[in-house]
Amino acid sequence: MRRPARFVLQLLIFPPLIAAVAGWIVAPWFLHPVQRSLTPELIQQADIAFSQHHTHREEFDVRASDGSILRGWKVRSAKPTGDWVLLFHGVADNRMGVLEHALVLLNAGYDVVLMDARAHGASDGAMATYGWLERNDTRAIVDSLEATEHPRHLFALGESMGAGIALQSAGVEPRIEAVVAEASFANLREASYDYAGLRRYPWLGKTLFAPGTWTMIYRAGSLANLPPSDVSPEKAVAARAFPVLLICDAADVALPCRHTQRIYGAARGPKQMWIVPGAFHTAALGYEPVEFRSRVLGFYDSVREGHF
Repeated sequence: MRRPARFVLQLLIFPPLIAAVAGWIVAPWFLHPVQRSLTPELIQQADIAFSQHHTHREEFDVRASDGSILRGWKVRSAKPTGDWVLLFHGVADNRMGVLEHALVLLNAGYDVVLMDARAHGASDGAMATYGWLERNDTRAIVDSLEATEHPRHLFALGESMGAGIALQSAGVEPRIEAVVAEASFANLREASYDYAGLRRYPWLGKTLFAPGTWTMIYRAGSLANLPPSDVSPEKAVAARAFPVLLICDAADVALPCRHTQRIYGAARGPKQMWIVPGAFHTAALGYEPVEFRSRVLGFYDSVREGHF
């Protein structure tokens, strides 16, 4: 065999083979992301922030349907309207990841719930399932919240993984009236293309490194006993018509705007999309704080006033 032909053959065989092995190896890590501990220092930081906004946190622990204890906080606005927002953080983070978003909402009169997702922060849970089990966790959280607080309106806001969980939760939980979702993944397979493509070249994840995405998704589904194709915010917005404000960060290489665009295209309910120039992953509030507040609060106000 001539040397150029041998080289082409090696290129076609070895990278996909290595990718397949790598996908099989990383699948357990995908289900068990690194945990960011909720340290005393972080709690003190939150207490200072809440006190500056004339409010304080209350412990809010909820038992999920599988027995896992989900831990978080309820925080009431200094000037409450009776409306609540559930906040969902990103992967390998905890409730502190949405603290600044909570402060925006508290200032506007919304009460908030900040929970650590299962297998994150201080919450129990054997593994993270990116919405498959978490959507049922949300139902338990809403049940517990309604038993004590009786929200007038209930909304959700999520970042990255939390955005995907918020959308999938609203897809099966009609008590969530509307969702703000920044940098959500469209579905697990589409997200795997970006990670397999080293967050720069998703076309590699769809072509040369595709076996890595296949083995990772297959093994993760087997280990978690879930159907990977159904872990899909894209399907959730098509299943139930609820209002969504979808935010994508133009410089995001972790979950590029094509994910948000797919979700937007699938959504059956009233929908808005905001592309934030120059912002990297989940950085809309940092890059455009004034417009973030205006768009998010205006969106929730429109839903409350029945303009959708």
